[in-house]
Amino acid sequence: MPMNDQLESQVFERNWSAYYQAVEGRPPRETLLSALTRFEALSEGLQQFAVDLGCGDGRDTVELLKRGWRVLGIDGAAEAIARLQNRPDVDLHRLETLVMRFEDLVLPESVDLINASFCLPFCPPEHFPSLWNKIIAALRVGGRFCGQLFGDRDSWAIYPNMSHHTRAQVEELLQPFKVEWFQEEEHPGKTALGEQKYWHIYHIVACK
Repeated sequence: MPMNDQLESQVFERNWSAYYQAVEGRPPRETLLSALTRFEALSEGLQQFAVDLGCGDGRDTVELLKRGWRVLGIDGAAEAIARLQNRPDVDLHRLETLVMRFEDLVLPESVDLINASFCLPFCPPEHFPSLWNKIIAALRVGGRFCGQLFGDRDSWAIYPNMSHHTRAQVEELLQPFKVEWFQEEEHPGKTALGEQKYWHIYHIVACK
């Protein structure tokens, strides 16, 4: 079998335990901070409701809680939710959690913010259109989406169980939104686990 066919026949797998340890203590994502700044500029920062998709051990969830938001943290890994719930800096009174995979995702209505930091590319392509439609439907008018999508030139685009998009495809996905911040990043680098990787990322903040 040719090398390219061998690569394309493989599926992406991640040692999530090692990843959680590698990113422990890192600050919240810039896309989240940008979205929160826009809410606060309109005096909308108190007791609003956010869904943190792929919340992991809570690097973004904790920031939302610190700013007075109610948060539903969702992750497909039970270990991630356990790590989040056991953090000493988490206010459990304003936090709900769910262990749920993207293909089974059910979102509440009238959400103010859906944060999806570096998690949506891990949705299998056959489920991505449904997932994206659920995100749009769950947001209230004036609500925001913030997070990342991976581009078609990203080195992980060879994996058939991951979702990657061209810029034109991303622009089409964002049609229901007013795009407030859009940055395309492309360069060689490393993953949190130190692996060599070519990154092609779209950083997004968008208002419905």
